[in-house]
Amino acid sequence: MAVDLEAASDRPRTYFAVGQRLLRGYGPLAGFIVVMVVMSILVPSKVQKVTANADLGARVSDATSDTTIPGDTGTTTPVGGAVNTPGGAGTAAVTRCAGDQVVGDPYSPPCAQFSGNNGGATYHGVTAKEIHVAYRVLNEKGFQQTLAALAGASLSDTPDDIKRTVSALADYFNTHYQFYGRKIVMDYYNGQGSNTTELLGGGRDKAQVDATTVKSMGSFADLSATSEPYADALMHKDILGFGDPYLSIKWHDEHRPYIWSIATAGTQVANEAAEYSTKKLCGKNAVYAGGASKDKPRKFATLAPENSWYQESVQVARSTFTAAKCDPGVNVAYQLDLGTMSNQASNIVAQLQSSGVTTVLCGCDPIIPVFLSGAAARQGYFPEFIIAGTALTDIDIVGQLWNQDFAKHAFGISSLTESGPAQQTLGYAAYKAVRPDEPAFSVDLIYYQMAQMAIGLQMAGPNLTPKTFEAGMFAYPGKLGPGGYWSFGPHDYTTADDLREIYWSPTAISKYNQKPGAYLETDHKRYRQGQIPPGDPQIPIPG
Repeated sequence: MAVDLEAASDRPRTYFAVGQRLLRGYGPLAGFIVVMVVMSILVPSKVQKVTANADLGARVSDATSDTTIPGDTGTTTPVGGAVNTPGGAGTAAVTRCAGDQVVGDPYSPPCAQFSGNNGGATYHGVTAKEIHVAYRVLNEKGFQQTLAALAGASLSDTPDDIKRTVSALADYFNTHYQFYGRKIVMDYYNGQGSNTTELLGGGRDKAQVDATTVKSMGSFADLSATSEPYADALMHKDILGFGDPYLSIKWHDEHRPYIWSIATAGTQVANEAAEYSTKKLCGKNAVYAGGASKDKPRKFATLAPENSWYQESVQVARSTFTAAKCDPGVNVAYQLDLGTMSNQASNIVAQLQSSGVTTVLCGCDPIIPVFLSGAAARQGYFPEFIIAGTALTDIDIVGQLWNQDFAKHAFGISSLTESGPAQQTLGYAAYKAVRPDEPAFSVDLIYYQMAQMAIGLQMAGPNLTPKTFEAGMFAYPGKLGPGGYWSFGPHDYTTADDLREIYWSPTAISKYNQKPGAYLETDHKRYRQGQIPPGDPQIPIPG
């Protein structure tokens, strides 16, 4: 039976802003909150069904009777048919009911009803009644705390806040989604690794130790796979992992069917940003720049962390430039080292200026632009700053931290839907449907990563294994919501698959937090890779 989220009597009428929760949260303890992971789900949205616009009409629709779930043979069986259970103790009948599983949830899977035998222990960590999901607790500070300090926000989430919120949202999905007689059970453990170290490319040995611990715990999945070393280690232990930070399409293919994320594959982001730049900017003058760069023939630069998996995406973008007969210019790589970012920013500005760069393609974290914009403004250097939609750089509350004389030259692409008032969010409403107290400020980030997992658990059907999870995700009908258009399939193990054009206005009042500074849409249309139209960006010339 479908669950109506909008009709819940205990649904609150007002909510904290997602950004406030992000900036106050105890980041590395909630693995999803590591800044490099949280790119596309940080815009608040009213809890309502999202209707596709004309451009998405052919791609976003209600599920039909053709929706399928995997059977025990690894093939797909139409919903409504009988599915043989591995234990041989009868059959499990899964039938399609009308509408979505959760009315009001834009990413809800189609409604499904179940009766019969679910097959019991279909995989390690799965029993007839439970699905065990690990969660690595790391008591360390990192990117989120730095961003919070820059914003002047207090840090109020504790490890217990995070655990309470994760557990409450697990209860929410257990009661609202169809898990065929099973419930998610969270297995918390104190990890030896470090997300910060692992994001810098180290810590692989301790990540492997932690993955071994998860295997010994008998967990089916891990909801805190927020670094490449840890996600890779989980895959080698045959454990599903969620939350990797912008790793490539090729990397995900090599780790299938185990690793999934709400951070769009880095090579996809790179291709989209390069397509936008070559179609709309190449071969023209830098009319949106300021200072000495204004109206000069465009000279590009790419800016991204030096880690090999991010530089792989940079090279994809640069290859797209070259194929379009457009010079990608210099490539500037920097360290994800919080202690040196201020000094690095000054050196980056000097390098960009000396190279005559007019247009910077930012595939970066949200902190380096804070320092970069200040250093550039002090030098009177105001290049066009192209947003690729990575790691919070496309949300209002982050743009508000940048030097505004620099920020007004920022524009580009984002997978998010248009920002609305920070009054209602899916994560907060889900928590309050389960508990009367307040969640961790990072509730929305936790909610969306858990939602991706819950979609797969429902779509997999009773015979839950990594392979049926993958088949179920591939059968999920695409949905448009606050984090963009979610769909999955071969070579697609991450969420957002479309984008819109945006630009920064220092004077526009953000609907997000009612403060000056906001990203605005241009044509109010959404595009998929390969569909971005040529022509000049539809943005005003900065004053």
